[in-house]
Amino acid sequence: MSHDHVIALHGGAGVNPERDYAKVETHLSELVDRCEQMLAGGETALDTVEFAVAEMEDSGLYVAGRGSAPNDQGVVECDAAIMDGARLRAGGICAAVDVAQPIRAAREVLENTPYVLLAGDGANAFARERGLEMVSDPVSHFVLPVGVEAEELLKLDDGLAHGTVGAVALDRNGQLASATSTGGLLGKRAGRVGDTPITGIGNWADEEVAVSCTGIGEAFIYAGGARDLASRMAYAGQSLEDAGASLLAEVARHRGDGGLIAVHRTGEVIMPFNSAGMKRAVAGSRITRAVAIL
Repeated sequence: MSHDHVIALHGGAGVNPERDYAKVETHLSELVDRCEQMLAGGETALDTVEFAVAEMEDSGLYVAGRGSAPNDQGVVECDAAIMDGARLRAGGICAAVDVAQPIRAAREVLENTPYVLLAGDGANAFARERGLEMVSDPVSHFVLPVGVEAEELLKLDDGLAHGTVGAVALDRNGQLASATSTGGLLGKRAGRVGDTPITGIGNWADEEVAVSCTGIGEAFIYAGGARDLASRMAYAGQSLEDAGASLLAEVARHRGDGGLIAVHRTGEVIMPFNSAGMKRAVAGSRITRAVAIL
């Protein structure tokens, strides 16, 4: 039996209302259409979310992949995670350097290791072993993402400028998947890792729901993250919308801001946020297509 299909994307909740995000809106619009066509053609949710996040990493428009900012030592460290809800299996990398598409490395961890997360030098070495594209010249590879000004990279005491990309999908077989990637907080302390690569916090997918989070990672960790949303539905009987709102309320209680995207096995989608905006898009077989920033 063929199921409805849905794709939702986010380009991060770190939005400044005074900046122009027209390029981001155009990119999200084109990308969500491509992903919807993939799902309509029978592509799996897992392959679709990996493709979507890799495209966002490559674009340089977001704080992930090419758009990642250097840490306080001038080095770009990236985190990513991906999860297959049908198999309840995940993979991730964190504090990785010179991995061009971190989400591809996360997928390799999922498929080709018994582990969930590889860090630092180990993640770098693994990516090379798997033949993934590496960054040969960081100076020419990395770019400022849309909405970020060069002078903001010098405000290392701020610690609150952030960005992430993510995708969640339901495919025609009724299977769910999620993927999330980030360059982390702008000017973060070297070695800092947030919620994104931690399965169950920044990223989660099971047989019922797929979730990708964006925002202040520490607050999402304290709040319980993506798995908390799934648990609120499973154990407390909350609706998808109420579970998402409850999680963000906890994030706010821990003095954090951000947002999330989530899709339920029924095809229902939520994209809530408590920040100034969240770059987001959604499309599917039975859902109104939408792209928005603020």
